[in-house]
Amino acid sequence: MGFVEETKRSLTVAPFECAWGEELRFGEPGRGCVAFEASAHNDVTLVFRQQPGSQHYHYKMDSSRHYTVILGSHRNKRIRIEVDGSTAVDVAALGLCCSSSFQAYWISIYDGLISIGRGRHPNSNLLFQWLDPDPNPNVQYVGLSSWDKHVGYRNISILLPSAPQNSILWSQMEHAYVHSEQRLCCGKRGTRHDSESDQMLLADFLESWDFSDAIFVVGAERKVVPAHRLVLCASGDFPFQVLDGATIELPSVSYPVLHSLLEYIYTGSTQIAEWLLSSLLELSSHFKVKSLVKCCEEVIVSLEADKKFSAPGKLLKLSSSGFQDHKFGSSPLKGPVNSQKIGQFLAHGKYSDINIYVNGHGLVAKGHKLILSLWSMPLAKMFTNGMKESSASDVFFEDVPPEAFFLLLQFMYHGELKVDTQDISVLVQLLLLSDQFAITVLQFECCKQIMECLSEDTVCSVLQAVSSIPSCKLLEEICKRNFATHFDYCTTACTDFVLLDEATFKDILQHGDMTVTSEERVLDAILTWCMGTCETFYWTSVDKLLRTSTPEQLFGKRLSAVGNLLQSVRFPLMQLPKLMRMERSNLANHIQAFRQLVAEAIEFSHAGQWMSTSYECERFQHRRSSYKELQYISDGDSNGVIYYAGTSFGKHQWMNPVLTKNITVVASSPNSRHTDPKALVSKNYQGTCFAGPCIEDGKKLSWWMVDIGKDHQDGSTTFMRSWVLQGSMDGRNWTSLRVHDGDATICHPGQFASWPIVGPPALLPFRFFRVALTGPAAGSVSNAWNLCICFLELYGYFR
Repeated sequence: MGFVEETKRSLTVAPFECAWGEELRFGEPGRGCVAFEASAHNDVTLVFRQQPGSQHYHYKMDSSRHYTVILGSHRNKRIRIEVDGSTAVDVAALGLCCSSSFQAYWISIYDGLISIGRGRHPNSNLLFQWLDPDPNPNVQYVGLSSWDKHVGYRNISILLPSAPQNSILWSQMEHAYVHSEQRLCCGKRGTRHDSESDQMLLADFLESWDFSDAIFVVGAERKVVPAHRLVLCASGDFPFQVLDGATIELPSVSYPVLHSLLEYIYTGSTQIAEWLLSSLLELSSHFKVKSLVKCCEEVIVSLEADKKFSAPGKLLKLSSSGFQDHKFGSSPLKGPVNSQKIGQFLAHGKYSDINIYVNGHGLVAKGHKLILSLWSMPLAKMFTNGMKESSASDVFFEDVPPEAFFLLLQFMYHGELKVDTQDISVLVQLLLLSDQFAITVLQFECCKQIMECLSEDTVCSVLQAVSSIPSCKLLEEICKRNFATHFDYCTTACTDFVLLDEATFKDILQHGDMTVTSEERVLDAILTWCMGTCETFYWTSVDKLLRTSTPEQLFGKRLSAVGNLLQSVRFPLMQLPKLMRMERSNLANHIQAFRQLVAEAIEFSHAGQWMSTSYECERFQHRRSSYKELQYISDGDSNGVIYYAGTSFGKHQWMNPVLTKNITVVASSPNSRHTDPKALVSKNYQGTCFAGPCIEDGKKLSWWMVDIGKDHQDGSTTFMRSWVLQGSMDGRNWTSLRVHDGDATICHPGQFASWPIVGPPALLPFRFFRVALTGPAAGSVSNAWNLCICFLELYGYFR
């Protein structure tokens, strides 16, 4: 599943409406995936059709071919899929939607297979799958719709299609396994490939002289057939304890019968003429190959029941299907080979033909070239290239961690990974070894276990390892996302991140899930990385160093990366006084990119509400933050800051936040029965609620002020027309967030109205907010300077 550019950050869909757009379009008809977050009481509804509809499109009225997926149908109790307006799926899914927070979902369509899941990563956390028996191959546009309530959508991404599979983690391994199975089913020695990533099969060594240490002398013609004691003794009871130890004489057995026995052991299946079946049963009983004995007996019973269909020359197929004691289906040891016995041979050094040494640790194991070659093509080539390593009885490995190497051997012999997942460093070492020796299945198992125990403390070390391994792109992406979502911790708890390469660090800085508490943290992290030392630097400390040092001396070889990485800092999100300080800094004097970006941010802060379209790139947009995002859905909803404070920030049912002292409300006039702070945030209709006028700086002014705390509509006929919403950090110095002059929006008693905050002020943090009347209100002469509102709510990011 490939990611494309995020299409929309957020939108709200009104009841019975639908949002469309060219950006909400699959790359190819009938195949695509949409990932998104939604907040709703119920009925998060997505429509998929060949052409986009209109704003007032509704799937119930659509006569063209389309799919409709409804999450939280039947008052948030079910998932429903409709095809061309008719219900095709209706299954239970209690509490799927949430109105108090955004939940992540994904919906994939691939040739009629509709998959629905939770989370931001497609093919994970699957909730439901359904295959349309008559697929619609033309669906391409995605419509975001609703039912009887507003639905908020955000972080909507259209993803590239990928074929359905049980797990994206195992997809490549399954692909390789299928091809291995095809080679195995041929029942004969396969063709070796040049690629070191190809895995050999036990079938490749059937009657092969490579690594053979035993022979059968069969029939009157005394035909010599090579074999491997390790394989034979792990499948049955073969008497190699005779004097010569490696030869078994079978003068009364024909070669076809012995071949079928060996083929069954090495490949897991064989075929034999019906008239030779009893001989094969006798031979397999003699050597106690129990699964083949059972298979022969079952076939004989079947033949006796169908004697009229019996034909002595008929070829019978025998298979060990279902008999496999290895954990991984892609193990090269197939059929009746017992992995427990293989592991015992390693422990005791039995039938060993190679002594394995690790530099600095001496002899670590007496191994078997056959087992090592089955798992690792590089080792197989080393043992068969005709050079001195091919005939040597000792092999030395340098610069390999002994604990991880021992786990590698255990995996090869037991077919499963036994490691304490709490020690992620060993898993990383093992992952690197599996890449070095091209053991694909072990790479994927290491990736899986690393993902299960990945944390902010280990993500840097894992990233350093996997960034150079092409087959670990999924793990690399998960690590980058983990780092990005815990950016503050990962860049301040330690400085391991300075060891990341530039491309990896840049990917993190540009990640869509980047989560920070301030842009200064991003700037500090970039400068620390560019310094390349084990010490954390703040931009102010780097600025001081530039008084006596040049950028070349401070940043060395990473100087060229400074300007490139600084583009990821969203300077416009910083306060203007801080930007002015940066403008006068040594950093601005010595580093052109820094000077230009700061100047751009200052210009943006002066642009006010009427900003230019040139300010539409990501640097001028809010990024995900570690604060609580409270997004406007509809007038009078329960998603705002003041309502959230009334729940003690999500801890209990709503109570008036003024009474619980979670917020403070102050008016320009003294408290009275008409100027009641509790009433402003009560969500109840008030016949009269106003703030009277006062004189500020020689001007008449009426205002309501809300203090949301450190760190973290009116029923009268007097309607405000000229007013301003202001924000402040100290309650004294005010910034105008939105100015209204002659705004006639509010014109009915008890009416709701809402306005977005745009431009540079929308990016800044504030503690105090106030609505101030700047001109006489309409509808009353005597009370023209009374600010009459009985409800106020705010939306944004809340700590």
